[in-house]
Amino acid sequence: MRRVAPLALPILIVVVVLLAHRWWWSGAADALVVYCAHDSIFSRSIIDDFEAQSGLEVDLRLDNEATKSLALTERLIAERDRPVCDVLWNNQWLGTADLAERGVLAPYRGPGYERIPARFRDAEGRFAGFAARFRVYIVNTGQMPADAASVETALKGDLSRLAVARPLWGTTLSHYAVLWAQYGGDWVRTWRDDWQRRGVVERGSNGTVKSLVADGTCRLGLTDTDDFFVALDAGAPVDMVPVRIEERYVCIPNTVAIVAGTRRLDRAQRFVDYLLSEHVEMLLARGPARQVPLGPVDDAALPDQVRRMRSWVDFAHDLRPMTAARGEALAWLKAELLR
Repeated sequence: MRRVAPLALPILIVVVVLLAHRWWWSGAADALVVYCAHDSIFSRSIIDDFEAQSGLEVDLRLDNEATKSLALTERLIAERDRPVCDVLWNNQWLGTADLAERGVLAPYRGPGYERIPARFRDAEGRFAGFAARFRVYIVNTGQMPADAASVETALKGDLSRLAVARPLWGTTLSHYAVLWAQYGGDWVRTWRDDWQRRGVVERGSNGTVKSLVADGTCRLGLTDTDDFFVALDAGAPVDMVPVRIEERYVCIPNTVAIVAGTRRLDRAQRFVDYLLSEHVEMLLARGPARQVPLGPVDDAALPDQVRRMRSWVDFAHDLRPMTAARGEALAWLKAELLR
């Protein structure tokens, strides 16, 4: 017994390690890791539906409402050599395009990719768009009319009751990128300085902007259609006017992409095809966010509000050439706001 006892501890350690290794690969590690920038109130039900249909487990990892899209893209860049994430569900086209150019994403052209129009997908198959939002002015109808002429007049004067989100992240950054691509950096810098001088209320997120207008603190704000519908459904006295830049709408799709180096490729591909399906686009169109399908769907089955916005898609800015503009705008904004 004295001769055998010294071997007991090493053997026990080996057994424990093997059992832990088996648990890691058969249990927690089998879950598909999805980084998601889409608000959990909208995305969680979609994940639940996928798990129920597929029998697969999803480890959904979210970030905070204000900074999530930028934080997730920067996390993926940091993890590029040792990826943790399998699939990115981003709500910012340009942030996903930046990751594609950095080699973070893997190409996949499955049936979901094929049903999305070419202008809303990466030509090399590294990501595709679906279920879009639009940039809009949210208007407190108790304080001003909700029409394009009234908004234009309001933007010419005092802006102390106009709310916007900080432009370092989210769709506000995408909005800046579109302006940068259309008019150049000098114009954007001058424009922002002018709005600051006239007292624009700059806060953390689109959700905050929505709340400021809904409660009457501000009469007008720049936000997205999903936040507008949250306020409308809560009974706030609000309406929306779409943002137009050079007579085109600012359309910002959700995007989905597989992370290069994933160990769960088959499951990642199933999830991508699921998100890019007509089924999911209709779920998101009928949900509280009223997101606009980009692929073919039964238009007659869409809610009236979504059908109206679907007509804007053909007149939306093409974001594909704007990745460089986003990078330049973001570099300037970081220097401006984080100094």
